[in-house]
Amino acid sequence: MQRKQGPNAGREKLFHRLFEVGIWIKGIDGLIEIAGGILLLAVSLEALNSYVIAITEKEIQEDSGDLIANALRHAAHRMTPGSKHIAGAYLLGNGIVKVFLAACILRGKLWCYPIAMAVITSFILLQCVRMSFHFSWAMFNGTIIDVAIVLLIWREYRRIQAPKN
Repeated sequence: MQRKQGPNAGREKLFHRLFEVGIWIKGIDGLIEIAGGILLLAVSLEALNSYVIAITEKEIQEDSGDLIANALRHAAHRMTPGSKHIAGAYLLGNGIVKVFLAACILRGKLWCYPIAMAVITSFILLQCVRMSFHFSWAMFNGTIIDVAIVLLIWREYRRIQAPKN
């Protein structure tokens, strides 16, 4: 016998899929941040500057006004030992938290849903404060994605908590 599905079954499936994709993105982003944090903590400023110059050289030759390549070079050039350690520790800590929360959510640990919403919301607030001093389209887009992920976590948490008829 085939189970009847309500008119919102397709919509619910879509939202659940978006939720899963969003959590996977957060987890992968966390892994990238862990790698970046370790890299910043492990390499010298000279090595970091040399690496940034090497990976942006072709882009600069093709387009001397390349926004991303120039921004990377500018950031690497302005970095101090203290700011390198702060950025490395921030990325490492942030990445560990993201991977932990994503893993717990993907394993269905309900206690983690509210914690993930609170943590991501705190990152959203931090990003909004940072954007108020220095606006960045990349950070703005990341913030919008974070807001969507918080809403998807909240929706999924409510769906799971809803009494089954």
